[in-house]
Amino acid sequence: MNLKVDYRGQMSDTLFTAIFIVLSGGFQDAYTYGCRGGVFANAQTGNIVLLSTALFRHEWDIVIKYAIPVLSFLLGAAAALLVRLAFGKNQKLHWRQIVLAIEIVILAGVTFISSDRVANALVSFVCAMQVMTFRKVRGLAYASTMCIGNMRSGAEELGKYVNTRDREHLHSALTYFGVIVIFAFGAGLGSLLTQVIGKKAILVSCGLLFISFCLMFIDLFIRRLKKTERRTNE
Repeated sequence: MNLKVDYRGQMSDTLFTAIFIVLSGGFQDAYTYGCRGGVFANAQTGNIVLLSTALFRHEWDIVIKYAIPVLSFLLGAAAALLVRLAFGKNQKLHWRQIVLAIEIVILAGVTFISSDRVANALVSFVCAMQVMTFRKVRGLAYASTMCIGNMRSGAEELGKYVNTRDREHLHSALTYFGVIVIFAFGAGLGSLLTQVIGKKAILVSCGLLFISFCLMFIDLFIRRLKKTERRTNE
């Protein structure tokens, strides 16, 4: 399957970096569903459906259970925006690396939290930061923590390829479908490791995000090198 990894945009937009981001996204969902009370960290549509069902049944405890991750997701999205506004021009660290560092610290802290509701709130917060921060792969708009948008976009690109025979549409479709497969693998891995090592399994997600954090230093290094070359040429 040709995923055309030679995209030359920012390192945060490359498929190689996205692999670890998306694996982490699938892992997080499986983790909260598997050992934190059956709540989805990423799929807020499912949480809203369950919240609404409980609301109409007057099951207030369940309403609170599902309202917490939804509200935390909203706060996480706002937090990611604030980080970008505050550190968007930072020269030493890319603002996306700062978001990743925050995510890693929060997820590591989740291992020490016994309350499922607090843990779910924190993972949903992290998920929102991630989906707000990493929006493109190979220049294509995508979601790193859910599949429905990627499925729609992949099907659309495939349809365009069938109609036009333009291979760029095929490459785009394969990228989207590849992201879905990677997400599914991350979810499966998360489910398996959660059964084996329990609540500490979320540390694997931290490790995946840390790899992406380190990869982004390559982008910073290249940009600084180009800036130095321009100054030398002047």
